[in-house]
Amino acid sequence: MPARLSAGRAVLYGTLVVGTLDALDAIVFFGLRSGARPIRIFQGIAFGLIGPAARQGGLATAALGVFLHYFIAFGIVLTYFLVSRRVRLLTRRPVICGLMYGVAAYAVMNLVVLPLSQVGGPSMPAAPVLANGLLIHMFGVGLPSALFARAARP
Repeated sequence: MPARLSAGRAVLYGTLVVGTLDALDAIVFFGLRSGARPIRIFQGIAFGLIGPAARQGGLATAALGVFLHYFIAFGIVLTYFLVSRRVRLLTRRPVICGLMYGVAAYAVMNLVVLPLSQVGGPSMPAAPVLANGLLIHMFGVGLPSALFARAARP
């Protein structure tokens, strides 16, 4: 990563990295764990917006799921970036703050976003799913968000 990025590039690159790492994790983890195909994973994301129709939508709803996935990644990266402009600690200590942000992002997704979506209320995931979710959000979501925000620090 370059020493200094513009704000726009930091958010764009951060979104692409976060969205891609998280998507690859889901494809590999759930593919190995339960045989889920990528199209079903992304239809599952679209399910949160359009409900059961996502399962019958084929590639169109999978594409909607990909769009939503990267849109959420954009929101997560942008939030860290904007808050880091006010709270300098977030870019002075990007590793620890990024890891903690990943845990917070995981909690918000599972305790706020998913319950408000068509998916419904929170449930306690199986231990491997919980561990994977926390780890990818710490290292693949929070940490890159923090490092890209730091790369654009004035």
